[in-house]
Amino acid sequence: MFRFVSLPVLLCVVTVSRSETKTCEGAEKTCSVIACGVPVTNGTPGRDGRDGPKGEKGEPGQGLRGLQGPPGKMGPPGNIGTPGLQGVKGQKGDRGDSSVAETKLASLEREIRSLKSELDHTKKLQAFSLGKKSGKKLYVTNGEKMPFSKVKALCAELRATVATPKNAEENKAIQDMSNGDAFLGITDEVTEGQFVYVTGGRLTYSNWKKDEPNDFGSGEDCVRLQKDGLWNDMPCSSPSLAVCEFPA
Repeated sequence: MFRFVSLPVLLCVVTVSRSETKTCEGAEKTCSVIACGVPVTNGTPGRDGRDGPKGEKGEPGQGLRGLQGPPGKMGPPGNIGTPGLQGVKGQKGDRGDSSVAETKLASLEREIRSLKSELDHTKKLQAFSLGKKSGKKLYVTNGEKMPFSKVKALCAELRATVATPKNAEENKAIQDMSNGDAFLGITDEVTEGQFVYVTGGRLTYSNWKKDEPNDFGSGEDCVRLQKDGLWNDMPCSSPSLAVCEFPA
């Protein structure tokens, strides 16, 4: 059997507040309970505390100032302001030189008069060589005989109309021009017995032969100017001289 021998000096560590340690010798004389052991270490750090209040702004630094940054994006346009007051009326300017404009205008007027004179001369030559003039109308023929439908088409292509006398003078001009046997721009194709102008409107002048129109054979819807200047109704399909009417 082993015998335990007590040590002359007993070393004990007593734990106190704030993690301080003390060594007690002969503690058995004063302490009823003694806790002995190895020294302890400090615990883990606690959590960070809250941020304190923001301090006052410090003085500007003494170093060199940095370069200016680039300009920012342009902002949205502002509202249109109210119109300003009307400015003071300026002084009257110097009168412009109108002599150049007046000279050009006079030159243009001379050219217009010359062109009008040439046009009138051309119309007279045209009337003398190609047709017959009566008042403000010029009658022209190509000397061909054709059905009424082709006469209308021919005159329309020339931007004219079928010769249509509206007074005795015009009737005589067409008679002299065509030597008779010419279609007139008059029909009763729309309503039998009611002769009208192909350009529209009822007759304002007529020169019918005695007992005409009689719609002989129930197919005489067109009008022919005879050599004696009188009118006779006839079939539109029978060929007659084409005479067109132009404004003179």
